[in-house]
Amino acid sequence: MSIPTEPIGSLPRPPELLAAFAEHDEGHLDAAELARVQGDAVADTIARLEQLGSPVLVDGDQAKRSSLTYPLTGLAALDANGAVIPFADGHIRQLPVLTGGPFRYQVRADTYLRAARTHTELPVKQAVVAPSALSLLYPAGGIDGYSRAAFLNDLADEAEAEIRGCLDAGAHRVQLDFTEGRLSLKLDPSGALLDDFVALNNKVLGRFTADDQARIGVHTDPGADQDSAHSLDVDYAGLLPKLFQLTVGNFYLQLAGEPDRERVLKVVADHLRPGVRVFVGVIDPIDPRVETPEEVRDRVLEAARHLPVDQLGTCDDAGFAPFADDTSTSRDTAFAKIGARVRGTELAAQVLGL
Repeated sequence: MSIPTEPIGSLPRPPELLAAFAEHDEGHLDAAELARVQGDAVADTIARLEQLGSPVLVDGDQAKRSSLTYPLTGLAALDANGAVIPFADGHIRQLPVLTGGPFRYQVRADTYLRAARTHTELPVKQAVVAPSALSLLYPAGGIDGYSRAAFLNDLADEAEAEIRGCLDAGAHRVQLDFTEGRLSLKLDPSGALLDDFVALNNKVLGRFTADDQARIGVHTDPGADQDSAHSLDVDYAGLLPKLFQLTVGNFYLQLAGEPDRERVLKVVADHLRPGVRVFVGVIDPIDPRVETPEEVRDRVLEAARHLPVDQLGTCDDAGFAPFADDTSTSRDTAFAKIGARVRGTELAAQVLGL
């Protein structure tokens, strides 16, 4: 395919896996049996993506409870009452807060990647949480004996190690999930928080070579959880110029769900630098309707009127279930939408003579 197309990451978990999570939490299922069910879900995800003709695969986050907090699994120095993320429909997600240091990842994403690659010969990408998101774990009141500066240095080291581990494990790309970017402008309209996020992420990204950075990307969206967003009302034009300061080779942009896609594309075109690729979202995960391949084709052609085709790719706007308990979209619907993206991107390439 001459226009690259990639999934973003998470997919709805099958009922068997959701039941296994619940049984494990209740003490009725041991860790080994849970791991077996998770492995079956990963294998099924890989197989279904291959059947759809997806040229790049993901494990669908089947072994993660949350795409945001998976590195914290088993970390003792946490309190549940951290930062709150409010969504437009009224539901919230709440981060934990760190109570002591030093900070260390308990789980790194290369473990998921290595497991997924045992099921396929096709390229597999790996999504990781951006260090900027985990920076929100540090409490406003500080931690005795563990300064914020020390925490941020530890966090940068841990994030670097995770990304490097995924690259070494053969990731097609490593994708930093940066949903907090747009949200930061809602929390702090001055843009100072966003500047801090970009600086922290670039502190990590700057440790990689240009060849490594070509295999790293950043994904941004206004949230996609339980068919609701947290920052769709924030003007994209406030985020994009700073987003493109991140030193990566690939950008994955939510676009299908935007009310004025042409305006967003013009902003992207104004800030696009040579040598990077922009994957535009052509599928809206929080819209229950399955897009047609022809609809996807037209969205790709719309983007091609503003962006060089050799710097263009397609993706879904976001993952379909960043939290395991999100059952707002069925597994079959998610795969149908992905199939439409793959076929629609192919149709657009044909129209463009590629």
